[in-house]
Amino acid sequence: MEIIEQVDQWRERYRSWRSQQRADGDLGKYPFVENKLAPFTAARRALPMLNLALISSAGAYIDGTEPFDTSKPDGDITFREIPTEIDPRDLQFAGRGYDQTFVREDVNAQVPLKRLFEFEANLIIGQLNSAFWSLCGFIPDAASFAEITAPKLVDRIKHYDVQGALLIPASELCHQSMGLLARAIEQAGIPTVTLSVDRNLIERVRPPRAGFYKGQFGSVAGKPNWPEHQRRILDEALRWLEPMAEPGVRKLSVELETQVEAARGER
Repeated sequence: MEIIEQVDQWRERYRSWRSQQRADGDLGKYPFVENKLAPFTAARRALPMLNLALISSAGAYIDGTEPFDTSKPDGDITFREIPTEIDPRDLQFAGRGYDQTFVREDVNAQVPLKRLFEFEANLIIGQLNSAFWSLCGFIPDAASFAEITAPKLVDRIKHYDVQGALLIPASELCHQSMGLLARAIEQAGIPTVTLSVDRNLIERVRPPRAGFYKGQFGSVAGKPNWPEHQRRILDEALRWLEPMAEPGVRKLSVELETQVEAARGER
């Protein structure tokens, strides 16, 4: 199964769009990838026994190292491998396509390391992998990303003997990049789940498993400085790694639970 179905036709649409594009940040009439089928790999381990990889497209990099190049018209298709034990204060962000206010206020809104370490301590997951992967997911040239970046990143994930991966987009175009990457990881035999705050965007690209809710770009892993909201989103999404027997996009119940909390005056 191809990461991008009918990729040659997509390239033609992309070249046509690029020739008519008026500004680098303008996604008007952008030819979003539209896949019809999704790969699927069943989880071979229960969550409490699983080595989980985190992949974020918010453009995180270690302070003092080379940032992502947000000026490239086709997008920066490189990635960074970062220790999960890093002090969040040592992370900087070179993102594109989303407001960085939330992630600068609370890193866990996009890179939920603290929440996932809590899950490890509480035996919800076996362990958080010792490294996580960071991308600047605003990548218009989806074909180059799928052909060059995805295989390299999959090799790194396999190197760590990862048994499951959580992918968290940050922007509109990040939903496409993360969805394509999830397809590549799943084809390599590693189950994935992708978070989303826009059902239409994620359904176009068809990652194997996705959980969506009505949220905001830039805080896809939950509202900043609201740990319980973040836990609720991550917990429900991750638990879909185990029972889902086929590809699918499902709505998280976090919205209803949050409304009940607000009605009770708990938030």
